[in-house]
This record gives sequence, C-alpha cells and structure tokens, in this order.
Amino acid sequence: GLSKKQITEKRQQLVKELGLESIVNTLVGSLPLGWKQKISFSVSLLHEPKIVFLDEPTGGVDPITRRQFWEMIYQASNRGTTIFVTTHYMDEAEYCDRVSIMVDGKMEALDTPKKLKQQFEVDTMNDVFLKLARG
Repeated sequence: GLSKKQITEKRQQLVKELGLESIVNTLVGSLPLGWKQKISFSVSLLHEPKIVFLDEPTGGVDPITRRQFWEMIYQASNRGTTIFVTTHYMDEAEYCDRVSIMVDGKMEALDTPKKLKQQFEVDTMNDVFLKLARG
C-alpha cells in the first residue's frame, strides 16, 4: 500500500487536478454525479494500476463533464494505464484506440474505430453498430 505521506501527496495532487479546493471538506455523497465519477476514477488510479475497468463511466453526466472524463482517461492512458470502458454511447467509441462491439452477448467486431468504419463502409461508429445489430 501507500504510506501516509504518499496518500497525502496524491490527495493534494488529486484535489488540484480536479479543481476541488473549494469543496475539499464536502462529503462525496453530497456532490453531483459527475464529480463523484471523476473522484472515483481518480482514486482508482492512486496506486498506479496497469489496468482499470470502467463500466459506463459517463452515463448520466452532462456533455462538459463527459468530455472532461475522457480527458482524464487519456491522461491515465498516457501515463501507462490500460483503460477498458463499456459504453452505450457509440460516439465515445471514436475516442478509443480499439473497440469491441457486442451484439446479443456476442463479440461481433474488434478493431480500431478507423478500420471498423472502413470495413463496414460507414462514417460513424454508431453506423457500424447499426450494421452489426441489424445484420
């Protein structure tokens, strides 16, 4: 685990990165969903894991928070953490290095967004999904 000193340092870094100075003493439970999601993800990175799994991390948040969350995912990825994200938002699939699409519980596609769009001769990941889902 982390030492108390490391925890304190990482906490201060987290507060600064997320701009939480004004609410640092607020209970997490009373914060809006977007803040809870960002804090939860940040805490999951404290031990610098190799892999993090996120299950629909941007569900129910506003578009600005959604974009901020993806910026956090990119930062973690750039620091060497592999991030697995499940989402129903096909536009978010565009942000990923590789995409796996499941239809009726079966993996029907796995590749980069660019290659999947080329393979299915469409312009968006939503259209890739629709082609797969409709057969």
